[in-house]
Amino acid sequence: MWAAMLGAGLGPGLYQNLSSLFTPGLERSFGWSRGEIATAAGLALLGALAAPLIGRTADRFGVRPVITASMLLLGVAYLWLASIGGAIWRYQVGVLLLVLTIPGTSSLAYGKLIAAAFERRRGLALALGTSGLALATIVAAPALGWVIGRYGWRYGFVALAAGSALLALPLILLAIRRAPCAIVAPRAPPSEASGVSARDARRDRRFWILVTSALLINGATTGLVTQLVPIGIEFGQSAAQAALLLTAFAASAIAGRLLVGVLVDRLRPQPVAAGFALVSAVAFVLLALAPQGQATLLLLVFLAGLMNGAENDLLPFFAARLFGLRAYAEIYGTAMPLALSGTAVGIIGFGRLHDATGTYTPALACGAGALLLACGCFLLLPDRALPGRGEAL
Repeated sequence: MWAAMLGAGLGPGLYQNLSSLFTPGLERSFGWSRGEIATAAGLALLGALAAPLIGRTADRFGVRPVITASMLLLGVAYLWLASIGGAIWRYQVGVLLLVLTIPGTSSLAYGKLIAAAFERRRGLALALGTSGLALATIVAAPALGWVIGRYGWRYGFVALAAGSALLALPLILLAIRRAPCAIVAPRAPPSEASGVSARDARRDRRFWILVTSALLINGATTGLVTQLVPIGIEFGQSAAQAALLLTAFAASAIAGRLLVGVLVDRLRPQPVAAGFALVSAVAFVLLALAPQGQATLLLLVFLAGLMNGAENDLLPFFAARLFGLRAYAEIYGTAMPLALSGTAVGIIGFGRLHDATGTYTPALACGAGALLLACGCFLLLPDRALPGRGEAL
């Protein structure tokens, strides 16, 4: 679980959450618009198409080589971004390299370890394991903001490279040194350890309902977080005050993960997930009304980010619950590029809609609609009995 916290916390998701800190510097250095920066980053998410292959590799050979390669590549990607020139394709290549590291730093790798080790408290265990990103965002947002303000955005990327390759990777390898390469732990029930094949999962409508919900949530919440600093500035906040919105978003991600982790262990998870999506949708609507005052903005950003935190717990939870651990990494890897297509739409959409309208109101309204649709998906998602079980879990 500690390895998962480190991998998620200092993985590429950290840059996604803090990318808006780099936007002003990139605009000044190269004259790129927010829409151009967002489009370049969004298109690079096509690299997630490699996730099913990476998942199959993890199922067959174990997570250690996948984690190691991913963290080393992440360091290389950050150093590339630190050295880019004025051609925007260079930025796009850097983000593409970041995207290629997502599977090996996410619940695709760590979720299988946690799901195999925990059964009764799996929701809470996954919540704690995935909370590393939110914790790292809280700590890194002001620290990285200071580095960028003092030394420039290039040194911000260098700092991220050092954190991932030099700090996180050795600690992760130390934490998983006793974990078997054959990920299914002895404590996993035999019926669940067998589960279903990735092919069978893809033929199940539950898989597509789950993926659609993740796509919609990613589109809304990622679009928001990648534009939070510019949004805060447009709402009358100073740059320092706007940076605090990232802290509020990260805090909500922690709260969302922990709350949903506890609740899905005790209640039927589908209504729990729908409730979180509804709360975030309402917060998006209120943000679209351009509220004033830092306290109000912090509260609304916190509520809007709850579903982002919950989704990072719910997707691996439902993947293990519905389909078992036999081909967990490949199933999760198949879902990942589809879910990340929502991320691409959100990143590009928020930036381009702002360029077209001069305001974030349409983008926030679209985000609210996406979250309401995700709420409906969770309410339509039925359970299923795993092989050998007489009833749905």
